[in-house]
Order: sequence, then C-alpha cells, then structure tokens
Amino acid sequence: MVELLLVVGVLVSMFVAYNIGGSTTGPAFGPAVGADAISKTTAAVLMGVFFFVGAWTIGRNVVTKLGSELVTDAGVFTLETSIVVLFFIGVALLMGNVFGVPASTSMTAVGAIAGLGLAGGALDLAVMGEIVTWWVVSPIIGLWVSLVIGRYFYARLNKLVAMERSTGPLFDVDRSGSIPGVSVHPTTNRRELAGVVAVVAIGCLMAFSSGTSNIANAVAPLVGSDELEMNPAIILGGIGVTIGAFTIARRTLETMGSDITELPLTAAIVVAGVSSTLVVFLSALGIPASFVIIATMSIVGLGWGRATRPMTVPEAVSTEDAPPVTVDALAADEPGEELPPIGEEDAEDIPDPGDLFNPATTARVVLMQNVVPAIATAGAYLTFRFVPVFGF
Repeated sequence: MVELLLVVGVLVSMFVAYNIGGSTTGPAFGPAVGADAISKTTAAVLMGVFFFVGAWTIGRNVVTKLGSELVTDAGVFTLETSIVVLFFIGVALLMGNVFGVPASTSMTAVGAIAGLGLAGGALDLAVMGEIVTWWVVSPIIGLWVSLVIGRYFYARLNKLVAMERSTGPLFDVDRSGSIPGVSVHPTTNRRELAGVVAVVAIGCLMAFSSGTSNIANAVAPLVGSDELEMNPAIILGGIGVTIGAFTIARRTLETMGSDITELPLTAAIVVAGVSSTLVVFLSALGIPASFVIIATMSIVGLGWGRATRPMTVPEAVSTEDAPPVTVDALAADEPGEELPPIGEEDAEDIPDPGDLFNPATTARVVLMQNVVPAIATAGAYLTFRFVPVFGF
C-alpha cells in the first residue's frame, strides 16, 4: 500500500513539474523563438538543462526551507498529506490557466504547506514571516531598479540589443568534414548577433532562476515526508519539467513569440534580467519567490522611468505632473537616437501612447497572484483540520 501511495505521490509531483515546464518555457524562450534565433526543440533542451542546473545547485535551499524549516514538526509531513499538498498546487496551476493569469506556484506551495502546518499546530511563524517580508520587498526592489534603468540606461541598452533580423540564417554549418564546422553567415550583422546572444542568454537565465525556485514546488512535500531523497526528487522534477517543455510548452512558445511586440525586445530583456536576478538571489537565501509579480512590477518601473525622462526628479515624483506609464514609453527611443540630458527632453518626443499600460490588468494579475495562494492555504487548512483521516 505504501509503495502504491509513493508511486501516486511521485506521479502527482511530476505532474506539477510538467505544468511548471509548460508555463515557464514560453516566457523564458518565447522572444528567442519569435525572433527565429532558436527552434522550439532547442528552447525545450535549454529549458530542461538550465532548469536542472538551477534546481541541483541553488534549488535545494528552497526545497529544504519548504520541506523542513517552514514546519516545526516534520511529522506532519506524511505520504498522504504530501499528496494532498501537491494536489492543491496542481489545482492552483489549473485556476491560473482558467483565468488567464499564471498562478505563482511558489506562493501557492507555501500557502498549502502553511495550511498543513496550521492544522497540525506546527507552522514556524518566524520562517513564514521572513518569506512574506521578502514577498513584499522584492517586487519593490524590482520596480525601482527597473525605474532607474528605464530613466538613465534604457536608450543605451536599446542600441546594444536591438535586433534587426537579416533574410539569411544566422550561422552556416559546414558538414563536409568529420566534425561539422559553424561560422557566422555573411548577412548576419553585429547588432543582430548581439541581440540573438542576449535574448538566448536571458532565456537561459530565466530557466536557471525557475529551477532555483520552482523545483521546491514540485518535490518539497515528498522530500519533507522523508519518502524521497533530495537528489532523486530533483532528478524526477527535472524530467517532468523537460517533458512539459517538449510538449505543452510549444503552444506557449508560439503565443509568446507572436505577441512579443506588445513588449519591446529591449524591455523584455531588462524585465527578465532584473526579475531572474532577484529570484536567484532569493533562492540562494531559501526564499521561494514569485517571478510573475516581480516581473509585473518591473514592467511598471521600466515604463515609469521611460515616461519621466522629460522631467527632473522633483517633477517626476509629483503625482500631479507624472505622465501615464505606457507601452509606447518603453519603445520611445530608436536604436541610433541620441538623447538630450535628463529633464531637458521634450515630452512630445515620447510618442502619445496608442495603448496605455492598463492598471486594471496589473491589478488583476496581482490580485490573482494573492488570491490563489490564499485559497490553497484555506483549502489545505480546512482539509487537514476537519477531515478525520488525517487526525489533526
């Protein structure tokens, strides 16, 4: 019976990992696939490799935090409770897909485990407080770092990474010898090559950061129950993510690749870079982080910084004079354009937006990112507290 339950637990864990691979590969490598820099198959390979590297190196810190440190009594983690916790995480992913808003698996995993800890009287409030504090602080850091980049450095970055695709392939492959040789195609220019390298590298960084944080969402309950060792759990989770990257992620890669014009390539790289760096930093501390919330606030900060270039700092912080944050504000500078000093730029030089940055959409994303974990917490608590079979 125990062996059967363990098989069920492993399958549920891999199902969660499968969904993580499907939902994360698109945001990570959609820009590269949309720009024809890499194929979907290559994107899946890179996702699997870098996710596993992140999980194997830094991710075990988060697994330990959720699997043992968040609860004071490891005895509350049984094989049965672990399966239920993983079930709530899987339901959260489904809810996010239904509402069109990616649910934070990290926050949901913490919520489900916290519900278990509350029901068993074993929740470590100090650890929970540390996690929640970082959940509040990290999006604010992302916003202000992106604001500074948008106001002072965005135009220079745009010159470096703006990608104008040529008609030919990026590379030529010579298969005449025993070992194929690779060379840059004559039509490939430096800016194009730099843009390709940047967008693929940032996708690899996002995959790595996903591994550092999200592996715990799939395997921490089983590791915490001592039914599965850390290393085999990480390997199984990595396999699940890779399968998801090769299968259901193909649709999200198409969506992210075709819709990337909604966010300019330079802006996408900045947002991904800032968000991924913060997630890796928090994972090193053992803190499970929400990439989506940090990225959302990073977009707001980047747009705010771009929109306030015509103003001095005192004018920019005044709510009466502050302009609306817009998508066009992120794309205001042409790659070769020389900008006047901060505060001396004509506001008319930043195009009047055709599409405003929608506060309602932002509010919906942030709301769902907090509602879904709350539902997981309440659902887990009520299940473990009032279902007699669990004995809490």
